[in-house]
Amino acid sequence: MKITVAIDGPAAAGKSTVAKKVAEIKGYTYIDTGAMYRAFTWYCMEKGVDCQNEAACVALIPEVHIKLRPGHIVLCNDRDISKEIREPRVSGNVSYIASYKDIRLFLVDQQREMAGKHSVIMDGRDIGTYVLPNADVKIFQIASVETRAIRRYDENISKGIPCTLEEIEEDVRKRDYIDSHRDFAPLKPAADSILLDTSFMSVDEVVEAVIEIIDKKVAEKEANNA
Repeated sequence: MKITVAIDGPAAAGKSTVAKKVAEIKGYTYIDTGAMYRAFTWYCMEKGVDCQNEAACVALIPEVHIKLRPGHIVLCNDRDISKEIREPRVSGNVSYIASYKDIRLFLVDQQREMAGKHSVIMDGRDIGTYVLPNADVKIFQIASVETRAIRRYDENISKGIPCTLEEIEEDVRKRDYIDSHRDFAPLKPAADSILLDTSFMSVDEVVEAVIEIIDKKVAEKEANNA
């Protein structure tokens, strides 16, 4: 049975970490939409384009070819940029890129195409509300700003990416505002999403909770199709 799972939530809520683990356990295809926006952001910066200049960024669409590969590999024009897209300079600009309608439409088409082929788990800001509005399972994952900043800081340090906790917390607050106030497909819970506050949960506890939600929805779907 083909299943689509949408996990939305603010920056650094741990969506990607949880989605990857759940995908491995359930055998679903994991689609990291955030990595796609980060890749586009990285490309703009590499070309010397101001990420707050919407027209200039949109003009780069024909040049950008993003691919996701097993092992969480992100390619932009066949170059592996998996580490580069996690740098603070990219994190500080990705919400601008993600707010541009033409870029979102460009990447959403690719995301929907991937989701149409397999059972998938996809995380982002607008998966349940816009990208996959008919997803079988919709989860909105949240955590406090302080918790999210510490998680992102620890992740960056473990990957050898230099940063400070203060700049990460400032970035998280800025991204929350931009993501929730953009005109097109803003960050917000879908009406039928399940709210999951992970502020005081370990990764394994969150994974267990998400799998429980998925299994319940799958059982309901099987019963309705019986």
